[in-house]
Amino acid sequence: MAEPSESGVAASSRRTVLACVGTACAAALAGCSTYNSNNGGIAGSQPAQPASSPAAPAGSGSGGAAAPAALASTSDVPVGGGKILTDKKIVLTQPKSGEFHGFSATCTHAGCTVGSVSDGTINCPCHGSRFSVTNGAVVNGPATSSLPPVNVKVQGTSIVQA
Repeated sequence: MAEPSESGVAASSRRTVLACVGTACAAALAGCSTYNSNNGGIAGSQPAQPASSPAAPAGSGSGGAAAPAALASTSDVPVGGGKILTDKKIVLTQPKSGEFHGFSATCTHAGCTVGSVSDGTINCPCHGSRFSVTNGAVVNGPATSSLPPVNVKVQGTSIVQA
């Protein structure tokens, strides 16, 4: 091994090499753990596809992008009302038959998640704000800003994020 010079070049080169070796070992181990976790390490089993290249959906044939996942079925959203998707923080509404809208489910007043949709309004349980099912506009405060729109579209009988 080279002795460190007065300039410290040999010492810093040694640290660089050791750091790179550690990184390479960590990457190799990560690859092994991914392989073993996907197939249980059983001899003769096929390795899983790498995480960086997801499999094409079954039946796609063209390798194109998968269809967006459905947020809800059109039959889940009542006319004049709506459906709150708490996990996605989206509220879907159907003001008129066949007309669907999406809005953020986070109240613009204090950040609460809206709690219900009835009588043509999206209702926040925290302080009583109400928003229009048609355009998300404030119908009753204390909120002063409309619910931000979420682009949605109907595909067949599914409502998907556009």
